[in-house]
Amino acid sequence: MIDLTPLVRIGLLLVRPGTLILGTPPFGGLHAPAPVKIGLTVLVAVALLPIAAVPDIDGPAALATAVAREFAIGLALAMAIRALVAAAEFAGHLAGFQMGLSYSAIVDPQSGVRNNLLASLYGNVAVVVFLVSNAHHALLRALGDSYASLPIGAGHVGGALPQATAALLGMTVAFGARLAAPIVLVLIVAELALALVARSAPALNLLAVGAPVRIIAGLVVLGLVLPAAVAALSGMGPGALQAGVGAAQAFR
Repeated sequence: MIDLTPLVRIGLLLVRPGTLILGTPPFGGLHAPAPVKIGLTVLVAVALLPIAAVPDIDGPAALATAVAREFAIGLALAMAIRALVAAAEFAGHLAGFQMGLSYSAIVDPQSGVRNNLLASLYGNVAVVVFLVSNAHHALLRALGDSYASLPIGAGHVGGALPQATAALLGMTVAFGARLAAPIVLVLIVAELALALVARSAPALNLLAVGAPVRIIAGLVVLGLVLPAAVAALSGMGPGALQAGVGAAQAFR
């Protein structure tokens, strides 16, 4: 009879880094080629061999529990970076909607959903900032450290999971609103100015005049605030990663 224990041990070791790479846009995301994601998973797993102890798993139920726990830990770490990118995309959605760019939505290869141009721009900027600031090194270190505090095997779901999930979701909404606030506020002022112009000149076609004014004002403000947005994204990386680690710690 063939002993499948070595294959099971290798498979368990691949689950956590594989989930991280699958769910993290800078490492692969949803639409990266499958050979790239498989290759990265194998490379990361080989690098983790000296520090990741794989215990013997007896029985299908114990194996399924261990696989589910590994998947949950990897997903929690990946969701930290996914939340940061989602916050940037949310900011782009708010600003783009205010500028009237929602009619030109395209399918974003990062997420596979329809985003307007500003949402795609902000999301791509977040990915580039993540890589340039070496936050991917910190993420890989967090993955390696997770095997010390969360070794492979059975565990339980702690009571801190709802709070950690709420922290990630709250960071997405709050940070996205902060990123979009300058453009949205300027465009609200522009809308008020257009309304005053329309009251003073009723014959003016506000629909024809308003759209170019919104787009020009939004693009000017975007050019002014984009460096500050890059700095803000760079500063949010450690906080997002810490929230992901907190969510992973719930699966002890």
